[in-house]
Amino acid sequence: MIELTGRHAVVAGNAEALGYPIAEALLAEGMTVTVIDDDGDALDAWARRVREDGADGATVHTEVTDFADTAATGEAGRRAIARFGAPRFLAYNAAVFRETPLLDLTEEAFAAECDGILHGAFALSKAVWPAMVEARDGSIAYVSSGSALRGFANEAAYVAGKHGQEGLMKVLALEGKDHNVAVNTITTGAPIDGPLAYTYSDAMRAVMVPPASLAPAFAFLAGIDADFATGHRFDAHQISTAIRTAGTTTREQR
Repeated sequence: MIELTGRHAVVAGNAEALGYPIAEALLAEGMTVTVIDDDGDALDAWARRVREDGADGATVHTEVTDFADTAATGEAGRRAIARFGAPRFLAYNAAVFRETPLLDLTEEAFAAECDGILHGAFALSKAVWPAMVEARDGSIAYVSSGSALRGFANEAAYVAGKHGQEGLMKVLALEGKDHNVAVNTITTGAPIDGPLAYTYSDAMRAVMVPPASLAPAFAFLAGIDADFATGHRFDAHQISTAIRTAGTTTREQR
C-alpha cells in the first residue's frame, strides 16, 4: 500500500453529501486535496472551515465546474495538476439524478444527465491519466450504484450513465494495468443520508448511514495500486466497517 502523506488527490462532485467527507478523510491522511464541484459558494465556505480547523496545515484547493461541460471539467483537473502535480487518487462522485418517464425525457435532458455521470468521469480521467501513467502510480475510483447493474423505471438517463461508467472502468483497468494505475468502482453499500434520501423507501431510511461513515473506504482506495486490485467493484460500507472493526486507522491498515 502507498504512503499518502504529501500526495495529491482530486475529489469530484456531490460535495454536499459524500464529497466533503471523502476529502476530509484524505486530508487526515496528509494529502493535498482538490475538490471540484458546481457550487462555488458552498465550496468556499467549506474550504475556509477546513483551513481554520486544520491546525496541522491542511492543504485544500477548490475548482468550480459544470460536470455536464466536459471541456470545463477536464480543464479544472488540468489546473489542479499544474498546481499540485500528478494525483495519486481521483474519486469521481458527480451525478445528476432526475426521475423522468421516457415519454417526458428530452434529448437535451438525457444528454445532460449522462454527461454529468459518464462524460465528466471520462474528462477528468483523461486529465489525470498522462500524469499517472508517467509516474506509474495512481488510483481512480468512480462512485457507482445499483443503477450500474440493473434498471429502474423513470431512470433512463441515470441508469445508462452509471452502466457506462462501469464499462469505462473496465476498459481503463485493462489499459492502466501495465502502468500500475488502478481503476475501480465503489458503491456506497448502504443508503446514505444525503440529497437522494427522498427517493428511499421507509425501510431504506431506517438503515441509512451518514456519509462520513463511508469515507475510510476512499482513503483506503487512495493507497492501492494495480497489483493490489483493478477492474473491481468495491463496497464502501463493507470496507469502512472492516476498518472500524479492526480498530485501526486507514493509515495503520496500510
